[in-house]
Amino acid sequence: MSIKLVFLFILLSSSVLGNGDGNSGKYPIVVSTWPFVDAVRAAWRVADGGFSAVDAVVEGCSTCEELRCDGTVGPGGSPDENGETTIDALIMNGATMEVGAVAAMRFVKDGIRAARLVMQHTEHTLLAGEKASAFAIAMGLPGPANLSSAESMDKWTKWRENGCQPNFWKNVVPVDGCGPYQPKCNMGPSEGECPASNLMGVTESGSSSVGLHSHDTISMAVIDKMGHVAVGTSTNGATFKIPGRVGDGPIAGSSAYADEEVGACGATGDGDIMMRFLPCYQTVESMRQGMGPELAAKDAISRIARKFPDFVGAVVAINKNGEHAGACHGWTFKYSVRSPEMEDVKVFTVLP
Repeated sequence: MSIKLVFLFILLSSSVLGNGDGNSGKYPIVVSTWPFVDAVRAAWRVADGGFSAVDAVVEGCSTCEELRCDGTVGPGGSPDENGETTIDALIMNGATMEVGAVAAMRFVKDGIRAARLVMQHTEHTLLAGEKASAFAIAMGLPGPANLSSAESMDKWTKWRENGCQPNFWKNVVPVDGCGPYQPKCNMGPSEGECPASNLMGVTESGSSSVGLHSHDTISMAVIDKMGHVAVGTSTNGATFKIPGRVGDGPIAGSSAYADEEVGACGATGDGDIMMRFLPCYQTVESMRQGMGPELAAKDAISRIARKFPDFVGAVVAINKNGEHAGACHGWTFKYSVRSPEMEDVKVFTVLP
């Protein structure tokens, strides 16, 4: 074989396998839920500087935590019923399939960095509550700190004055006031006083308590210059949630999922409903089976809507070719992208 043919073979192999300079034209790429433009810029700078997808995701989500994006990411927002803000976060390495996550974490503001520490320094996937806080502080993160703010406490006070409405309770008394709550009826199988669960039909969700500014998540996917994929999420959860509640943010396959053989997905919305369907795992698996990002995203959302027609939520998908798309239900969704052919972050709008 001549030298020219050998060189051509190596060049083509590099392009097909997606290694090294073969990816320089289409990577890195950063995709994020919502118009969190500053967070995407921060992630892009890291990825474009040659650092890993994991590094870029941490920097992007951390920026959103510091900026308190929409009041629903980082400290100072989304008080629970006791007026306290807690943090859920996740990071996933699509090359190794490692995951680190924290849930209902108190006293530590750096959710995404705590999640990375779980991935780096433990064989676990998820730590929760005060023990997650103690771990994060032991690993060097600042704390303990009060995660509430003047804004979150004012919001909580007004909610209390409104009889603690809306809230996430059901089938309890009192109906129109603050707790403590008790079951509305006897729940034993022989009592027969409670209506049977609807096992076959569609079900009403609690989405009346979830809206554009009451529950958001930054869910970010990055493909770095080497073609490696990572995803991350951070959120302070649903406003006025029942203390102890864990949403979809720290659940791999629900809020986010990555497999660098295929691509990645991020989700946002009514996490209590969406986590029952693992929409991001479904989206990535659909892309693995040959669906494009748009069809895969729409399919994942439609599976939820068939059972919960009142839910609100969205997913954004990106495949290994850099193709991206979103799908939503119950609201208009926006997501942000930065890729090599863009001079700055571009925001895309998806209609329900």
